[in-house]
Amino acid sequence: MDIRPSRKPFMFGAVLSAAVLLSCTAVPANAAPASPYTVKSFAAVGSESKPDDITRLGNNIYVAFQNGVGPMGEPSTSGATASTIQQYSLDGTPGASWTITGKIDGLHADEAGQRLLVTTNEDGNSAFHTVTPSGGAGAVKDFAYTGLTHGGGTDTATIYQGKIFITASNPSDTTGPAVYQATLSGSTAALAPVFTDNATATVANAGSTGTTALALTDPDSATVVPADSPRFKNQFALASQGDQQLIFADRAGTPQQSLQVLNLSQQVDDTAFATTSRQTLWITDPDHNTVLSVTGPFGAGQALSTVTPDAAPDYLAALDLSTGSLTPVPGLSSIHPKGLLFTSAH
Repeated sequence: MDIRPSRKPFMFGAVLSAAVLLSCTAVPANAAPASPYTVKSFAAVGSESKPDDITRLGNNIYVAFQNGVGPMGEPSTSGATASTIQQYSLDGTPGASWTITGKIDGLHADEAGQRLLVTTNEDGNSAFHTVTPSGGAGAVKDFAYTGLTHGGGTDTATIYQGKIFITASNPSDTTGPAVYQATLSGSTAALAPVFTDNATATVANAGSTGTTALALTDPDSATVVPADSPRFKNQFALASQGDQQLIFADRAGTPQQSLQVLNLSQQVDDTAFATTSRQTLWITDPDHNTVLSVTGPFGAGQALSTVTPDAAPDYLAALDLSTGSLTPVPGLSSIHPKGLLFTSAH
């Protein structure tokens, strides 16, 4: 691992109409009205590629570039075996960067600890790391897992009510933990189950009643639902991507924990929520190797998801938290999103 100021060539993207992002095409005079969104596009730094997770710590944005590394840490076609965490200011100016061996799948800000939480290798050979941007040569700290019992790797790390939750990706069956709570000590990240892939959940879709036994095969991204959301406020949310489900855990990790499952019309990866104070949407686009910031008519409590079709590019969609339906966002169809983050402009 190393830390270095970024001195590589960097090209700032212009402010673009979302309708012409990444391409410019002449349109007739009677074309549809211009998109209400303003998009700023920032290219990757140097040879960094495949941006994925994104988070904010203090007044900086941090992006994980996977650089083509495989899901178990296999070398890329170019021989790369490490991912890069790239720092950007809120106006897109690149700052420091750090390299971490393996494929970074989870990147989350720990505000209380003033550090980044990092997971590597979603399918297996996983490890946990922290990055303290102010830590100089000792910024990166590596941890080995204990208690990793589900047979796969780890994906997203999230802070929920002061606890570190880590999703249990690529399970060997549907009886193991779906989410772990991590306790860090020395160079060890000790894991304990929060809930399992076969836990019982109340069906949350409008018009549905009763409970169901989950059978999660693909625990993936996770987030915390803000208080501005019309449903599931302050709950831990897990996307089981291949199962087309979102699992909402109220009071997760306590004896009073209860689960709800929202069945979706499509499979999703990241979901992000706008709030009254956080209405600038940052997006990573690995297909175009760019990082984007988007401003526009986002409403407090609005949920947006990265939809991941099997045979088409990913796209940004509005999520209906009552029905589970996903509707493409008009004017932003040229973006192929991965990581999503709503934050304030300042």
